[in-house]
Amino acid sequence: MLTKHDIWKFMEENGVRRDDKITIHTSLRAIGPVENGADGLIDALKEYLDQGLLLIPTHTWDEVCKAHPYYDVCTSVPCIGTLAKIAAFRPDGVRSLHPTHSVAAFGIDAYDYVKGEETCASPGPVGSCLSRLYEENGKVLLIGVGHNRNTYLHTVDERLCIPDRLNPEGYVITIRDWNGKELESPPFHGHRSAHTDDVSQFYPNYREAFEYTGAVTYAKLGNALVYCCDVRKMTDTVRLLWERTDHDLCISNEPVPREYYMD
Repeated sequence: MLTKHDIWKFMEENGVRRDDKITIHTSLRAIGPVENGADGLIDALKEYLDQGLLLIPTHTWDEVCKAHPYYDVCTSVPCIGTLAKIAAFRPDGVRSLHPTHSVAAFGIDAYDYVKGEETCASPGPVGSCLSRLYEENGKVLLIGVGHNRNTYLHTVDERLCIPDRLNPEGYVITIRDWNGKELESPPFHGHRSAHTDDVSQFYPNYREAFEYTGAVTYAKLGNALVYCCDVRKMTDTVRLLWERTDHDLCISNEPVPREYYMD
């Protein structure tokens, strides 16, 4: 069984500092037994990052949509797995008011970090919680999952203004905050592509480029393969690829040409 000290050792051995800002996507099943389950994993990560910040995505994009434009930070249930459902309602975390791509933040200045998410007009605009990991030199840990679950890459699409990623038609979402006050979002533009239902299924196309540039290294936590991702290097690698391409890199399983990232 994986213990708190095993998790701390993993963090130390893989270059995670106690003052880092990190986000995680996790398959608890892939890890195997963890002491105190999902709460135990959150506790261990939060305690290790005692000078930093842990961001756990608590997304609601499956429920909060044009047909149901309503998000309640206290009751809307995440659609992305067990860890998210537990993190969303822990009293020691602060869940953001982003209506479709909220996060639960744990650590120093958590409230200040998530403040203002109700003004987001898209899933991952520059200045949003996940996008700001670039300015904060943050990290992404993909624990038992791959880049198709790497939500941070959606923020890269928006940062780089990659075409055909957002629906041009917006709609207003009602947001109920921590105190029960209802707010209205600006016209919200969700994910869309004319060529595929889900561009994230093709984010694994970036894998070899990330490996070559050192943006991603690999480790094990319990039984799970972990992608340890440097946010700045991932972003800069994607920027390089898109500067060199003449076609959309994430609408099919077509490999990214090596000449795009090899000098």
